[in-house]
This record gives sequence, structure tokens and C-alpha cells, in this order.
Amino acid sequence: MSSPKAPVIERVVRPFQEFAEQQAAGGLVLVAATIAAMVVANSPWAATYFEILGSWLGLQWRGHEEGYTLLVWINDGLMAVFFLAVGLEIKREMVSGELSSIGRALVPMAAAVGGMVAPALIFFALCKGTPEAKGWGVPMATDIAFALGVLALLGDRVPNGLKVFLAALAIVDDIGAVVVIAVFYSSHVHMAYFLAGLVVWGLMLLGGRMGVRSLLFYGALGLVLWWLLHHSGVHATLAGVLTAFAVPARARINVPEFLFRARQRLDEIGACRSDVLDEEQEASLHRLERSAERVTTPLNRWLHLVHPWVVFLIVPVFALANAGLPLSAETFRSALSHQAFWGVSLGLLLGKPIGITMFTLVAVKLFRLELPGLVNMRHVFGASLLGGIGFTMSFFVAGLAFAGTQALDEAKLAVLLTSVVAGVLGALSLALMSKRIAPST
Repeated sequence: MSSPKAPVIERVVRPFQEFAEQQAAGGLVLVAATIAAMVVANSPWAATYFEILGSWLGLQWRGHEEGYTLLVWINDGLMAVFFLAVGLEIKREMVSGELSSIGRALVPMAAAVGGMVAPALIFFALCKGTPEAKGWGVPMATDIAFALGVLALLGDRVPNGLKVFLAALAIVDDIGAVVVIAVFYSSHVHMAYFLAGLVVWGLMLLGGRMGVRSLLFYGALGLVLWWLLHHSGVHATLAGVLTAFAVPARARINVPEFLFRARQRLDEIGACRSDVLDEEQEASLHRLERSAERVTTPLNRWLHLVHPWVVFLIVPVFALANAGLPLSAETFRSALSHQAFWGVSLGLLLGKPIGITMFTLVAVKLFRLELPGLVNMRHVFGASLLGGIGFTMSFFVAGLAFAGTQALDEAKLAVLLTSVVAGVLGALSLALMSKRIAPST
């Protein structure tokens, strides 16, 4: 007997759901947003595009004004949610993922350190003594969405261990980027606001210790923390990371206890002899739902809540607002004559693969650490090329380092071009490598 046809709305929505579940989907949406920004910025609508980004949004009350331009709301406001997702990912990896075991974490940690140090040194060597030298943090970052998206497109042609290695590397890379932003790219600190922010964060940590699991509690205090940090001079997006670190990562009941309770509830529900549950079975169903909620950590619940919004809305909107560069022959001539362009380009294209590969080689050969299963140094080199895809985080740091200067456009152009080149080179390297090693496996 054939199964009944799915409702029309389900048949319409299902393809979009299947697309969203693909690992490469976020990268594809990000590419589309970037292309759209570039097209609009070089079209007759360019003036309107930049005027909209510069429009003021805020509130006025009794002579007091609180507001910012749309671009600031996106870069400081929406991106705080991006950093919340980054913080949640970092904490999950430290609690139960690749960074929870020091043995498993050491190799990607070494690779990430090399991938941050080498690009920064190359940039600083090229820009030393110039105003652009403060942008050394721009080529340090790796865009995890793009890099893993490229690996996802390669499918089973690369070992799964390489995806784990690159994900762990990117997480450590994000930790480094957060520290760099907090220490080197925050303005003069107003201690009253900063200390008030620490008090709010302390309340969040205390709530976690006392067993508070309400996402509303952490969300509301997180907004207050964002406002205080924004006025303190410390970059407000760090409120997202601090909020993430305060969210509890432990479940109320363990898995065996949940399974025991679930079997009891399912047996009670299974006693139903009709298509409609009676009151007792409805109560069993609600108890099963409560047990499922208790075995899920607030950290994972929040991560599942914000991740789709970050991937499919916040990061694409960030790209739409920041990737719009007016291009002309003069733009390229100007970029090629400035150190910031070459510092970012060579930092990402040369510094990333050199740093990641060399530090990994030292960890494996000198300290006898092990790579993930089926991963060899040729795979690491291919992944190190993908590390040169800076994009989101590089754009973000460039906006902090070069705000209001010509170097900002040069750095953005370098990030765009090198991210494309690094992605293509990394994909080709790994694809050709898989062809060579396939006969021997």
C-alpha cells in the first residue's frame, strides 16, 4: 500500500530544509551575498546602497539619543550573535569535542598557532613603520564556514579525520581572534561600564552554578552585557563570547536515566488502542518531553537555536554590508601599490599554509603527536591552503584596524581575492591528492 502524499506545504518546504541541512549550504549563501554586494556596489544603485548603510537607527527620549548607523548595528550588534555562536562552539568543543582531550587537541592547537603567527609576522614585516602596521591581525583568521564548506563539496574524497582536524583548528583560530580583538582592537576602556559588565557576567556565571537553565535569563543579561561593553570601549561583540561561556554545558539527567524514563513513558503511550491519546497517555507524552529537555544541555539547545540564524542570515547580512567594494582599474592600481594589500594577501596565501604545515610537522615529527585517522601531511597541506580563506573574521578585524581609512578597502579587496584563490588551490590540491592515493587504499 502506497504511503499518503505529503501535504502541499510540506512538498514546497522540504527542498529548502534539505538544502539547509547540507554542510556547504551556509558557504553557498555567503557567496551569493558577497556577489550581490559587489554587484550593487558597482551598479547605478551604489549611492543608495552606501546611503542605506550610513542611515541612522536609534531612539530619542527627553533629549537623550541612543543610536548608530545601520552598518554599526550590523557589525557590532548582529555580529555579537555570530560571536555567541562562536563561543558556544568553542565551549562545546572544550567540554565534549576535539578540544576536551589534551592529546587530541595538541596537533590542531599547534597548527592553529602556526596559522596565526606566520601570517601576522609576514604582514608586520611588510608594513613595519607604516600606519597600516596595526592591521597585523587581519590575515590571522580562518573562515570556518567557507573552509568546511569546501571540504563538504569534496565529499568522501577526503578522510573524515581531516574535517575534524580543520574544524578543531578553526575553533582554536577563533579563540585567538577573540583574544586579539579584546586586547589589541578595543578602544580606551571606561572602567565604570567595564566593571558593571563584569558584575553582569558574574551574575550569569552564578546563575549557571545555581542551576538556572532558562535561555531567557542568559539572553536578557547578555543584552545588558552588550550595552555595557559597547559603552566601555571593549568591543561589544565580545559580549556574545562571554554569554556563551556562562551558558551551562551539563545536562540535568544522564543518558542511561533518560533512556530508562523514556522506555517507561513509551510503554505507557504504547498501551493506547486508538488513534487518539487519552489523558494519562498525554501526561506520559509531556513527561517524555520534559525528560528530553533535561537530557539536553542549555548550551546545545541555544546552539541549535542560533546556528541557522547565524549561517543563513547574520553572516550573509554582514557580507552584504561589508563586501560591497567599488572596483575600477584605479582601485587595483592603488591596492597594488600599498603594503596593506600585500600584507593581507601574502599573509593569507603564504603565511597560513607555511605556519599550519610547519607547526603540524614539528608537532608530529619532533613531539611524536598523532594526526587524526587516515590523515597525512599532504592532507594537512591541502587543508592549510583552505586556512587562507579569511573572509568573515578577516573582514571584521579589518573594519576595526582600518576604520575610516583607504587601507580598509585595500584590505577587503585582498581578503576577497585571496579567499577565492586559497579556496580553489585548497580544493584542487585535495582533489588531485585523492586521485593519486585512491589506488593504494
